[in-house]
Amino acid sequence: MKGRTEAEPVSGADIERWVRPAIRALAAYRVHDASGYVKLDAMENPYSLPEALQDEWLEVLRGVQLNRYPDPEASILKARLREWLVVPDGSELILGNGSDELIQMVALALAEPGRCLLAPEPGFAMYPLIARVAGLEYHGVPLREDDFALDSEAMLAAIAEHRPAVVFLACPNNPTGNLLERKAVLRILDAAPGLVVLDEAYHSFAGETFMGDLPDHPRLLVMRTLSKVGLAGLRIGVLAGAPEWLAELNKLRLPYNINVLSQASAGFILQHAAVLDEQAARIRDDREWLYGQLAALPGVRVWPSRANFLLLRVADAGAVDAALKAERILIKNLHGVHPSLDNCLRVTVSTGEENRLFLNALQRAMV
Repeated sequence: MKGRTEAEPVSGADIERWVRPAIRALAAYRVHDASGYVKLDAMENPYSLPEALQDEWLEVLRGVQLNRYPDPEASILKARLREWLVVPDGSELILGNGSDELIQMVALALAEPGRCLLAPEPGFAMYPLIARVAGLEYHGVPLREDDFALDSEAMLAAIAEHRPAVVFLACPNNPTGNLLERKAVLRILDAAPGLVVLDEAYHSFAGETFMGDLPDHPRLLVMRTLSKVGLAGLRIGVLAGAPEWLAELNKLRLPYNINVLSQASAGFILQHAAVLDEQAARIRDDREWLYGQLAALPGVRVWPSRANFLLLRVADAGAVDAALKAERILIKNLHGVHPSLDNCLRVTVSTGEENRLFLNALQRAMV
Protein backbone atom coordinates (compact mmCIF):
# COMPACT_ATOMS: atom_id res chain seq x y z
CA MET A 1 0.00 0.00 0.00
CA LYS A 2 1.38 3.36 -0.96
CA GLY A 3 2.01 5.80 1.86
CA ARG A 4 0.06 9.02 2.08
CA THR A 5 1.65 11.96 0.35
CA GLU A 6 1.66 15.27 2.18
CA ALA A 7 -0.81 17.75 0.73
CA GLU A 8 0.67 20.77 -0.96
CA PRO A 9 0.07 24.03 0.92
CA VAL A 10 -2.38 26.54 -0.46
CA SER A 11 -0.55 28.72 -2.94
CA GLY A 12 -0.90 32.43 -3.46
CA ALA A 13 -1.41 31.70 -7.13
CA ASP A 14 -4.50 29.63 -6.37
CA ILE A 15 -5.92 32.39 -4.19
CA GLU A 16 -5.30 34.97 -6.91
CA ARG A 17 -6.79 32.71 -9.55
CA TRP A 18 -10.06 31.92 -7.77
CA VAL A 19 -10.84 34.62 -5.23
CA ARG A 20 -12.29 37.77 -6.75
CA PRO A 21 -9.93 40.78 -6.65
CA ALA A 22 -12.61 42.84 -4.90
CA ILE A 23 -12.67 40.29 -2.06
CA ARG A 24 -8.89 40.02 -1.82
CA ALA A 25 -8.72 43.80 -1.45
CA LEU A 26 -11.05 43.81 1.57
CA ALA A 27 -10.11 43.56 5.24
CA ALA A 28 -12.26 41.29 7.40
CA TYR A 29 -14.49 43.02 9.94
CA ARG A 30 -12.66 42.84 13.25
CA VAL A 31 -14.18 42.82 16.73
CA HIS A 32 -11.96 43.45 19.74
CA ASP A 33 -11.95 40.75 22.42
CA ALA A 34 -13.97 42.35 25.23
CA SER A 35 -13.23 39.78 27.93
CA GLY A 36 -12.63 41.57 31.22
CA TYR A 37 -13.41 45.03 29.83
CA VAL A 38 -16.11 47.57 30.55
CA LYS A 39 -17.60 47.20 27.08
CA LEU A 40 -18.58 50.55 25.59
CA ASP A 41 -17.64 50.00 21.94
CA ALA A 42 -20.66 48.39 20.26
CA MET A 43 -23.79 50.43 21.11
CA GLU A 44 -25.35 47.60 23.12
CA ASN A 45 -28.07 48.06 25.70
CA PRO A 46 -26.30 47.36 29.03
CA TYR A 47 -29.43 46.14 30.83
CA SER A 48 -30.60 42.56 31.19
CA LEU A 49 -34.21 41.51 31.45
CA PRO A 50 -35.71 41.73 34.96
CA GLU A 51 -35.17 38.47 36.85
CA ALA A 52 -38.86 37.55 36.98
CA LEU A 53 -39.11 38.03 33.21
CA GLN A 54 -36.00 35.93 32.67
CA ASP A 55 -37.68 33.05 34.51
CA GLU A 56 -40.76 33.31 32.25
CA TRP A 57 -38.54 33.48 29.18
CA LEU A 58 -36.67 30.33 30.19
CA GLU A 59 -39.99 28.54 30.58
CA VAL A 60 -40.86 29.54 27.01
CA LEU A 61 -37.56 28.11 25.80
CA ARG A 62 -38.33 24.80 27.50
CA GLY A 63 -41.13 24.34 24.99
CA VAL A 64 -38.96 24.99 21.93
CA GLN A 65 -38.32 21.96 19.74
CA LEU A 66 -34.66 22.13 18.83
CA ASN A 67 -35.00 19.07 16.59
CA ARG A 68 -37.40 20.92 14.26
CA TYR A 69 -36.70 23.69 11.81
CA PRO A 70 -38.12 27.10 12.74
CA ASP A 71 -41.11 28.70 11.05
CA PRO A 72 -39.47 29.84 7.77
CA GLU A 73 -41.55 33.04 7.69
CA ALA A 74 -41.37 33.76 11.46
CA SER A 75 -45.09 34.56 11.25
CA ILE A 76 -45.81 35.06 14.96
CA LEU A 77 -42.76 37.24 15.45
CA LYS A 78 -43.61 39.31 12.37
CA ALA A 79 -47.12 39.96 13.68
CA ARG A 80 -45.75 41.22 16.99
CA LEU A 81 -43.16 43.34 15.23
CA ARG A 82 -45.81 44.92 12.99
CA GLU A 83 -47.67 46.08 16.06
CA TRP A 84 -44.62 47.28 18.01
CA LEU A 85 -43.06 49.09 15.03
CA VAL A 86 -46.42 50.55 13.89
CA VAL A 87 -45.97 49.33 10.32
CA PRO A 88 -48.55 50.93 7.98
CA ASP A 89 -51.26 48.81 6.41
CA GLY A 90 -50.24 47.68 2.95
CA SER A 91 -46.55 47.44 3.85
CA GLU A 92 -44.81 44.10 4.32
CA LEU A 93 -41.97 42.90 6.55
CA ILE A 94 -38.95 40.71 5.93
CA LEU A 95 -36.59 39.60 8.71
CA GLY A 96 -32.84 39.18 8.55
CA ASN A 97 -30.13 37.68 10.70
CA GLY A 98 -29.33 41.17 11.91
CA SER A 99 -29.51 44.27 9.73
CA ASP A 100 -26.30 43.19 8.02
CA GLU A 101 -28.07 40.34 6.24
CA LEU A 102 -30.81 42.69 5.07
CA ILE A 103 -28.25 45.15 3.67
CA GLN A 104 -26.61 42.24 1.87
CA MET A 105 -29.93 41.06 0.43
CA VAL A 106 -30.66 44.52 -0.97
CA ALA A 107 -27.18 44.83 -2.45
CA LEU A 108 -27.24 41.37 -4.03
CA ALA A 109 -30.70 41.93 -5.51
CA LEU A 110 -29.65 45.14 -7.25
CA ALA A 111 -26.05 44.35 -8.21
CA GLU A 112 -25.26 44.66 -11.92
CA PRO A 113 -22.10 45.89 -13.65
CA GLY A 114 -21.93 49.67 -13.50
CA ARG A 115 -24.49 50.05 -10.72
CA CYS A 116 -23.66 51.66 -7.39
CA LEU A 117 -24.67 52.02 -3.76
CA LEU A 118 -24.51 55.57 -2.45
CA ALA A 119 -24.43 56.75 1.18
CA PRO A 120 -23.34 59.76 3.23
CA GLU A 121 -20.06 59.38 5.08
CA PRO A 122 -18.73 58.92 7.63
CA GLY A 123 -21.40 56.27 8.01
CA PHE A 124 -22.03 52.63 8.85
CA ALA A 125 -19.01 50.55 7.84
CA MET A 126 -21.13 47.72 6.41
CA TYR A 127 -22.52 49.81 3.54
CA PRO A 128 -19.26 50.03 1.55
CA LEU A 129 -18.12 46.59 2.67
CA ILE A 130 -21.29 44.82 1.55
CA ALA A 131 -21.51 46.88 -1.65
CA ARG A 132 -18.09 45.65 -2.71
CA VAL A 133 -18.82 42.06 -1.71
CA ALA A 134 -22.00 42.14 -3.80
CA GLY A 135 -20.25 43.64 -6.81
CA LEU A 136 -21.72 47.14 -6.59
CA GLU A 137 -19.63 50.27 -6.87
CA TYR A 138 -19.69 52.40 -3.74
CA HIS A 139 -19.84 56.19 -3.65
CA GLY A 140 -19.65 58.08 -0.36
CA VAL A 141 -20.85 61.67 -0.08
CA PRO A 142 -19.24 63.64 2.77
CA LEU A 143 -21.45 65.03 5.49
CA ARG A 144 -20.87 68.64 6.49
CA GLU A 145 -17.63 68.61 8.44
CA ASP A 146 -18.52 70.75 11.47
CA ASP A 147 -21.91 69.37 12.48
CA PHE A 148 -22.14 66.19 10.33
CA ALA A 149 -25.43 67.39 8.84
CA LEU A 150 -26.54 65.98 5.51
CA ASP A 151 -25.20 68.06 2.61
CA SER A 152 -28.36 68.08 0.52
CA GLU A 153 -26.87 69.69 -2.56
CA ALA A 154 -23.89 67.35 -2.60
CA MET A 155 -26.19 64.33 -2.20
CA LEU A 156 -28.48 65.48 -5.01
CA ALA A 157 -25.50 66.15 -7.27
CA ALA A 158 -24.10 62.67 -6.54
CA ILE A 159 -27.48 61.08 -7.25
CA ALA A 160 -27.72 62.92 -10.56
CA GLU A 161 -24.18 61.88 -11.52
CA HIS A 162 -24.11 58.24 -10.37
CA ARG A 163 -27.82 57.24 -10.64
CA PRO A 164 -27.49 54.82 -7.70
CA ALA A 165 -29.41 51.58 -7.56
CA VAL A 166 -29.80 52.18 -3.82
CA VAL A 167 -29.15 54.98 -1.36
CA PHE A 168 -28.63 54.08 2.30
CA LEU A 169 -29.37 56.76 4.89
CA ALA A 170 -28.74 55.99 8.57
CA CYS A 171 -30.99 58.14 10.74
CA PRO A 172 -29.65 58.71 13.37
CA ASN A 173 -26.29 58.31 11.71
CA ASN A 174 -23.57 56.01 12.96
CA PRO A 175 -20.94 57.04 14.11
CA THR A 176 -21.97 60.70 14.43
CA GLY A 177 -25.28 60.24 16.29
CA ASN A 178 -27.20 63.01 14.57
CA LEU A 179 -30.59 62.85 12.89
CA LEU A 180 -30.77 63.69 9.20
CA GLU A 181 -32.99 66.65 8.40
CA ARG A 182 -36.39 65.39 7.31
CA LYS A 183 -36.75 67.89 4.46
CA ALA A 184 -33.37 66.83 3.06
CA VAL A 185 -34.32 63.14 3.21
CA LEU A 186 -37.58 63.82 1.37
CA ARG A 187 -35.68 65.61 -1.40
CA ILE A 188 -33.45 62.56 -1.77
CA LEU A 189 -36.52 60.30 -1.92
CA ASP A 190 -37.89 62.40 -4.77
CA ALA A 191 -34.58 62.46 -6.68
CA ALA A 192 -33.32 58.90 -6.26
CA PRO A 193 -33.94 56.64 -9.29
CA GLY A 194 -33.69 53.41 -7.27
CA LEU A 195 -34.35 52.27 -3.73
CA VAL A 196 -33.79 54.44 -0.67
CA VAL A 197 -33.24 52.54 2.59
CA LEU A 198 -33.74 54.49 5.82
CA ASP A 199 -31.67 52.67 8.43
CA GLU A 200 -33.36 53.46 11.75
CA ALA A 201 -31.27 51.20 13.98
CA TYR A 202 -31.31 53.82 16.77
CA HIS A 203 -34.97 54.78 16.52
CA SER A 204 -35.68 53.94 20.17
CA PHE A 205 -33.31 56.71 21.24
CA ALA A 206 -34.38 59.24 18.61
CA GLY A 207 -38.16 59.08 18.52
CA GLU A 208 -38.46 60.12 14.86
CA THR A 209 -39.17 57.76 12.00
CA PHE A 210 -40.01 57.50 8.31
CA MET A 211 -42.09 54.36 8.86
CA GLY A 212 -45.31 56.30 8.33
CA ASP A 213 -44.02 57.59 4.98
CA LEU A 214 -43.92 54.15 3.37
CA PRO A 215 -47.34 54.42 1.65
CA ASP A 216 -46.35 57.72 0.01
CA HIS A 217 -42.95 56.61 -1.29
CA PRO A 218 -43.03 53.28 -3.14
CA ARG A 219 -39.22 53.05 -3.44
CA LEU A 220 -38.65 53.67 0.27
CA LEU A 221 -37.67 50.85 2.64
CA VAL A 222 -37.31 51.34 6.41
CA MET A 223 -34.89 49.15 8.34
CA ARG A 224 -34.89 48.50 12.09
CA THR A 225 -33.05 46.15 14.42
CA LEU A 226 -33.64 44.63 17.84
CA SER A 227 -29.92 44.75 18.61
CA LYS A 228 -29.81 48.24 20.11
CA VAL A 229 -32.79 47.79 22.42
CA GLY A 230 -31.34 44.89 24.38
CA LEU A 231 -31.59 41.85 22.09
CA ALA A 232 -28.26 42.01 20.24
CA GLY A 233 -27.60 38.33 20.88
CA LEU A 234 -30.72 37.29 18.95
CA ARG A 235 -29.56 38.93 15.67
CA ILE A 236 -32.90 40.11 14.31
CA GLY A 237 -33.15 42.84 11.69
CA VAL A 238 -36.41 44.08 10.18
CA LEU A 239 -37.08 45.62 6.77
CA ALA A 240 -40.44 47.22 5.97
CA GLY A 241 -41.70 48.34 2.59
CA ALA A 242 -43.87 47.65 -0.42
CA PRO A 243 -44.75 43.94 -0.81
CA GLU A 244 -43.50 43.94 -4.40
CA TRP A 245 -39.95 44.88 -3.36
CA LEU A 246 -39.86 42.54 -0.40
CA ALA A 247 -41.10 39.62 -2.51
CA GLU A 248 -38.00 40.02 -4.68
CA LEU A 249 -35.67 40.39 -1.69
CA ASN A 250 -37.21 37.33 -0.09
CA LYS A 251 -35.79 35.24 -2.93
CA LEU A 252 -32.30 35.98 -1.54
CA ARG A 253 -33.17 35.17 2.06
CA LEU A 254 -31.64 31.87 3.09
CA PRO A 255 -34.18 29.36 4.44
CA TYR A 256 -34.75 29.42 8.20
CA ASN A 257 -32.52 32.46 8.66
CA ILE A 258 -34.19 33.37 11.98
CA ASN A 259 -33.52 30.43 14.27
CA VAL A 260 -36.09 28.90 16.55
CA LEU A 261 -34.56 30.27 19.76
CA SER A 262 -34.46 33.81 18.38
CA GLN A 263 -38.07 33.60 17.19
CA ALA A 264 -39.32 32.29 20.52
CA SER A 265 -37.24 34.73 22.57
CA ALA A 266 -38.08 37.88 20.61
CA GLY A 267 -41.75 36.88 20.33
CA PHE A 268 -41.96 36.52 24.10
CA ILE A 269 -40.04 39.70 24.94
CA LEU A 270 -42.14 41.81 22.57
CA GLN A 271 -45.14 40.85 24.68
CA HIS A 272 -43.35 42.81 27.40
CA ALA A 273 -42.03 45.59 25.17
CA ALA A 274 -42.67 48.17 27.90
CA VAL A 275 -39.50 46.85 29.58
CA LEU A 276 -37.44 47.65 26.47
CA ASP A 277 -39.07 51.08 26.19
CA GLU A 278 -38.27 51.87 29.83
CA GLN A 279 -34.65 50.85 29.38
CA ALA A 280 -34.37 53.04 26.28
CA ALA A 281 -35.78 55.99 28.23
CA ARG A 282 -33.17 55.42 30.95
CA ILE A 283 -30.40 55.36 28.33
CA ARG A 284 -31.71 58.62 26.82
CA ASP A 285 -31.55 60.30 30.23
CA ASP A 286 -28.04 58.97 30.88
CA ARG A 287 -26.97 60.12 27.41
CA GLU A 288 -27.88 63.71 28.27
CA TRP A 289 -26.05 63.49 31.61
CA LEU A 290 -22.91 62.06 29.98
CA TYR A 291 -23.05 64.63 27.20
CA GLY A 292 -23.13 67.44 29.77
CA GLN A 293 -20.18 65.97 31.67
CA LEU A 294 -18.09 65.54 28.52
CA ALA A 295 -18.96 69.00 27.22
CA ALA A 296 -17.57 70.49 30.45
CA LEU A 297 -14.19 68.74 30.13
CA PRO A 298 -11.31 70.89 28.84
CA GLY A 299 -9.81 69.46 25.67
CA VAL A 300 -12.94 67.50 24.70
CA ARG A 301 -15.41 68.30 21.96
CA VAL A 302 -18.57 66.23 22.04
CA TRP A 303 -21.40 66.28 19.52
CA PRO A 304 -25.11 66.10 20.45
CA SER A 305 -26.57 62.66 19.81
CA ARG A 306 -29.99 61.14 19.19
CA ALA A 307 -28.59 57.61 19.42
CA ASN A 308 -27.26 55.55 22.35
CA PHE A 309 -23.67 56.69 21.89
CA LEU A 310 -21.65 59.89 21.82
CA LEU A 311 -18.93 61.03 19.42
CA LEU A 312 -16.10 63.06 20.93
CA ARG A 313 -12.81 64.51 19.76
CA VAL A 314 -9.63 64.76 21.84
CA ALA A 315 -6.09 65.91 21.09
CA ASP A 316 -4.68 62.39 20.66
CA ALA A 317 -7.30 59.67 20.20
CA GLY A 318 -4.73 56.89 20.01
CA ALA A 319 -3.12 57.79 23.34
CA VAL A 320 -6.48 58.20 25.07
CA ASP A 321 -7.76 54.92 23.66
CA ALA A 322 -4.63 53.10 24.86
CA ALA A 323 -4.94 54.64 28.32
CA LEU A 324 -8.59 53.57 28.56
CA LYS A 325 -7.72 50.05 27.47
CA ALA A 326 -5.05 49.94 30.17
CA GLU A 327 -7.87 50.57 32.63
CA ARG A 328 -9.95 47.82 30.97
CA ILE A 329 -12.41 50.19 29.31
CA LEU A 330 -13.20 49.48 25.67
CA ILE A 331 -14.50 52.21 23.36
CA LYS A 332 -14.18 52.76 19.60
CA ASN A 333 -11.21 54.66 18.22
CA LEU A 334 -12.32 56.20 14.91
CA HIS A 335 -9.08 57.99 14.08
CA GLY A 336 -8.12 57.06 10.52
CA VAL A 337 -11.58 55.79 9.56
CA HIS A 338 -12.49 59.01 7.72
CA PRO A 339 -10.75 62.41 7.49
CA SER A 340 -13.58 64.17 9.36
CA LEU A 341 -13.15 61.73 12.27
CA ASP A 342 -9.53 62.57 13.03
CA ASN A 343 -8.86 62.05 16.76
CA CYS A 344 -12.46 61.04 17.35
CA LEU A 345 -13.72 58.40 19.76
CA ARG A 346 -17.17 56.86 20.07
CA VAL A 347 -18.51 55.71 23.42
CA THR A 348 -21.70 53.76 24.12
CA VAL A 349 -24.00 55.19 26.77
CA SER A 350 -24.16 52.55 29.50
CA THR A 351 -25.28 52.24 33.10
CA GLY A 352 -24.68 55.12 35.49
CA GLU A 353 -21.82 53.20 37.10
CA GLU A 354 -20.07 52.36 33.83
CA ASN A 355 -20.57 55.89 32.50
CA ARG A 356 -18.79 57.25 35.59
CA LEU A 357 -15.99 54.68 35.26
CA PHE A 358 -15.43 55.83 31.68
CA LEU A 359 -15.61 59.52 32.57
CA ASN A 360 -13.11 59.20 35.43
CA ALA A 361 -10.72 57.14 33.30
CA LEU A 362 -11.00 59.65 30.45
CA GLN A 363 -10.09 62.49 32.80
CA ARG A 364 -7.02 60.59 33.98
CA ALA A 365 -6.05 59.77 30.39
CA MET A 366 -6.06 63.44 29.43
CA VAL A 367 -3.90 64.72 32.26
